[in-house]
Amino acid sequence: VQLQACGGGLVQAGGSLRLSCTASGFTFDERAIGWFRQAPGKERELVATITSTGSTNYADSVKGRFTISRDNTKNTVHLQMNSLEPEDTARYFCHAEAYGAHYWGKGTLVTVSS
Repeated sequence: VQLQACGGGLVQAGGSLRLSCTASGFTFDERAIGWFRQAPGKERELVATITSTGSTNYADSVKGRFTISRDNTKNTVHLQMNSLEPEDTARYFCHAEAYGAHYWGKGTLVTVSS
């Protein structure tokens, strides 16, 4: 199982970024995928999840600003991040649970300057 995240970068407050997570090694369209983030000195926290049927869930801190979506034809999940704030600065990881285990990508760094 592999999860490859990309799309991070440096952006000014109020800007947007789109993260992508491409997965392989499991039946992608049968699994929920999540985005998590970890800021320096803080614990990893849930950002958003999307189920196999497309139901979504968001952390309160990103509701109305972030949108998670999936393209099962490309085994990819996207995280559209708008109205970014300095507090969104973190490394963002995608996550999947398959075959009884948890899998994480290496993450992509998002830095939001004020």
